Amino acid sequence: MSEPERQRKIIHCDCDCFYAAVEVRDRPELAGKPVAVGGTPDGRGVIATCNYEARRFGVRSAMPAGRALRLCPDLVLLRTDMERYREVSHGVHAIFRRFTDVIEPLSLDEAYLDVTDATLLHGSGTLIAEAIRGAVRRELGITISAGVAPNKFLAKIASDWKKPDGLFVIRPEEIADFVLRLPVDRIHGVGPKTAEKLHKLDVQTCADLQRFEKYQLAEHFGVFGQRLYELARGNDDRDVKARTRRKSVSVERTFPKDIPDLEGCRRTLRELFPKLEERLERASGDEPIARCFVKVRFDDFTTTTAEQPGAASELDAFEELLDVAWARGERPVRLLGLGVGYRSRKAPAEQLPLFGEGPED
Repeated sequence: MSEPERQRKIIHCDCDCFYAAVEVRDRPELAGKPVAVGGTPDGRGVIATCNYEARRFGVRSAMPAGRALRLCPDLVLLRTDMERYREVSHGVHAIFRRFTDVIEPLSLDEAYLDVTDATLLHGSGTLIAEAIRGAVRRELGITISAGVAPNKFLAKIASDWKKPDGLFVIRPEEIADFVLRLPVDRIHGVGPKTAEKLHKLDVQTCADLQRFEKYQLAEHFGVFGQRLYELARGNDDRDVKARTRRKSVSVERTFPKDIPDLEGCRRTLRELFPKLEERLERASGDEPIARCFVKVRFDDFTTTTAEQPGAASELDAFEELLDVAWARGERPVRLLGLGVGYRSRKAPAEQLPLFGEGPED
């Protein structure tokens, strides 16, 4: 008799008002004020995202900035700073990787995680989601909502269920009852036009949708009708699509207060080094290491990466690289990272310049 199929544990993580949250974090005077990030009100500028204080006035993503300011005259409208958002995103995804390598990024601030085989925190999806949320809050100064469920469809719905700064869990035995009450316009892929067609069929919830046979939904909605049939029952067999091969392993830390000098950076590097060793131990052991590197971001957001070729990844090597990177700016540091890069299997190993300038990301 074959073993029963293991129950999957999928987490969907989604940072709350990501761009706006980063801006408020870095500008404490904006706390409690309506804030939006996007284009200028003149021309065709639109809102990329806004915080919940702005949403109370009806401001929404993709709204023209001029209209947003008419709805909320006190709106603080800021231009996007993608370099800064990418920096925070790297920190968020580094936290994800502490718990699983099966990660499907959807955007800078959103991802699916498959923790079915996770061993930390007893392999509990709920405890892992709580740990991720706590780490993001403590280390990055923003909040992230999470949903835990047996599949991607329900995990994504769950992450939005208690936003902002929420956690919602849908257990296998709860799926049937949960989807009965689920409004059909909460189904991913059901936009305004599809929702209107469903409402004309007197379909408001998934319970209503379950009255239809698969062929009937296909007649009304084509291929998507077959998917609606499954989703209305909470079924979704899609896998979390992780990258098949790791290119590097690294750890980094963004500081709530800039480190003023080289000695302070050295102390932090020594604290980060054991974390890198732990990550290397969990990573695939047969990958050939091609380089080690230290990344420094100064208080003016300039970034430099000092690296050297070879498989040596001892603390002394990283300290030497830190000295080189620090000398390029000699100013307070807001982010410090260290890591190793693996050799590509598709191409011969390239000669890397000693202490060369590396990519910023």
